[in-house]
Amino acid sequence: MKLHELRPAKGAVHKEKRIGRGEGSGFGGTSTKGNKGGQSRAGYKRKLGHEGGQMPIQRRTPKRGFKNPDKIVYKIINIGQVDQWAETHNISDFSAENLYAMGFIGKTDKVKVLGNGEIKGKFTFKVHAISEKAKAAIEAAGGSVEVLK
Repeated sequence: MKLHELRPAKGAVHKEKRIGRGEGSGFGGTSTKGNKGGQSRAGYKRKLGHEGGQMPIQRRTPKRGFKNPDKIVYKIINIGQVDQWAETHNISDFSAENLYAMGFIGKTDKVKVLGNGEIKGKFTFKVHAISEKAKAAIEAAGGSVEVLK
């Protein structure tokens, strides 16, 4: 076989359907678009979400509940985790920047400290929110707390 002997497979190549070129072509008249209606007109575009008169899915589905746009989502840290993190990462200042640098939170995440567990070391916290129990436990261990805005 040579390069000039190559041919496409039988039936792979066929003539283009020439629409709207007279009655003799077999595709004249309505040009395969049928009679009347939006789809037969020039410039027709299918409307997004239109289901041919059937009630669209976005209107059929039930809508319940309420999503508060002003909700503040915190990343939670329990004081029971702090001693272990301090040992592994050699850190005594738990601020949002340090937690981000260690990979515990994202750049824009807000941090809240909760009072689950016990704390033994003396640490400083610069966080966005803290529970009363956690604040009392940290200050009892000799640490300090600063709440950011």
